[in-house]
Amino acid sequence: MPATFLVVAAQGGQAWAEGDTYTAYSNTAQSITGDITMDDFSITFANGEALAFSSLLGDHFIVDGKSVNASVYKVETPADPELENGNKLCGSGDVSYVATWGAGEGLTEVAVFTGGKAPSSNSDMCASYIYQD
Repeated sequence: MPATFLVVAAQGGQAWAEGDTYTAYSNTAQSITGDITMDDFSITFANGEALAFSSLLGDHFIVDGKSVNASVYKVETPADPELENGNKLCGSGDVSYVATWGAGEGLTEVAVFTGGKAPSSNSDMCASYIYQD
């Protein structure tokens, strides 16, 4: 299970809640995103860059031809933020959707997608990252 923290803070009149913390596990996650925090409202990367979600679109997803329990989010304002070492989250356009699912015992995979149509499978992702829960 991910370490769950609910921290509500206010700064300059704005409040936010911190979600679950995930430790970068794959080489791509270690070199591009670093550790992340994520909940049903946003994903925040190690350097403080974040993507807010406008909605949760689904709870199932096709991964390598098999239906899995997953969360598929629409990004409120599509972007391709610059993260660790000057790397971009996607590198081939603004991220408009994010999907997450279990990637094995104690692991979570996060995939990012560009385009105007919600993804139904991992076949169209522009990048994916694996984290330890």
